[in-house]
Amino acid sequence: MKVGIPKEIADHERRVALSPEVVRKLTSANIEVLIESGAGDTAFLPDRLYEEAGCRLVSDTAALYKESDAILKVQHPIFNDTLGKDELDMMNDGSVLIAFLQPLVNHALLRKLAQKKITSFSMDAVPRIARAQSMDALSSMSSIAGYKAVLIGSNKLGKYLPMMMTAAATIPPAKILVLGVGVAGLQAIATAHRLGAIVEAFDIRPAVKEQVVSLGATFIELEDISEDTEDAGGYAKEVSEETQQRERDLVHQHTAGADIVITAALVPGRTAPILVTEDMVRSMKPGSVVVDLAAEAGGNCEITEPGEEVVKHGVTVIGPLNLASEMPFQASQLYARNISGLLLHMFKDGELHFDFEDVIVNDCCITHQGEVRGQYRDMVE
Repeated sequence: MKVGIPKEIADHERRVALSPEVVRKLTSANIEVLIESGAGDTAFLPDRLYEEAGCRLVSDTAALYKESDAILKVQHPIFNDTLGKDELDMMNDGSVLIAFLQPLVNHALLRKLAQKKITSFSMDAVPRIARAQSMDALSSMSSIAGYKAVLIGSNKLGKYLPMMMTAAATIPPAKILVLGVGVAGLQAIATAHRLGAIVEAFDIRPAVKEQVVSLGATFIELEDISEDTEDAGGYAKEVSEETQQRERDLVHQHTAGADIVITAALVPGRTAPILVTEDMVRSMKPGSVVVDLAAEAGGNCEITEPGEEVVKHGVTVIGPLNLASEMPFQASQLYARNISGLLLHMFKDGELHFDFEDVIVNDCCITHQGEVRGQYRDMVE
């Protein structure tokens, strides 16, 4: 079987789908790996490392797609302006694609994948079960984003994060508030705590309290919640407007004293909930910072402009996009282990086998044999 790794062409994307160390694992399983020349350059992984690992370099993009039985990518296929062709159109009918497809929102893409009879797997659909932990790319990338968010916030703050004892005075530690305690939020908490800040965290799911406290932070808890706040996959569920208002009232009490607010509250497939209103920003201390990790889904802060840095009411509000790509070397290493784990999970006797009785394969497979599968079928009809 031949696996192709094209160069990522999405704006500001610096990751590559496979790293040289993972290529060795695939070639040892008798999988031939083709990689487009320069695909790893932005991740500080030059062509020579891939050649040493056993890759075959291909300089012609269209030729790589044509020769490959399976394509591994980070971003979903888009139009290649240089070639004047859509990446998906360069794939062979009936071939395999594994990437972040975002199937809950990319309905036109799903229809086209089905039309070309491509068997597609989405890395953001990996189920949250123990057997699939090594394939969980969302967690890998979210952890990087949480870490990076603290660095971005501290760089903009203009204050020390830890307590500093000097001859002139003792400087109190900064206060950091994390809203949304998924993987990104937990990593933000851990990073802020390591840097010496006082950390508070809020999440609608009471079950995460133990994790927050174990990382040295104080958990802000919304009491007397009658709704189910967590889905079967462990993600936060959308709650009623009344509960959302209670959230905002509670959060407002803590944003006023925070030096940095990091928001990371997402509901899969939906616009991010507003947790930080403009009134809250107005009440924050001058020079404070908001880093909104939900910017790609509209933002948790009412002022957020995705991809921009806004200063309003004396507060800097940052809406970063694709933060994992800001650490492309390690992000590529982790993603490569995730995506190769899924590929090898299905690879037996020299070819891919799609066992839909296996929950990992079943949940990740979005299109197969000309059809959109499962929960996504109704979305595209």
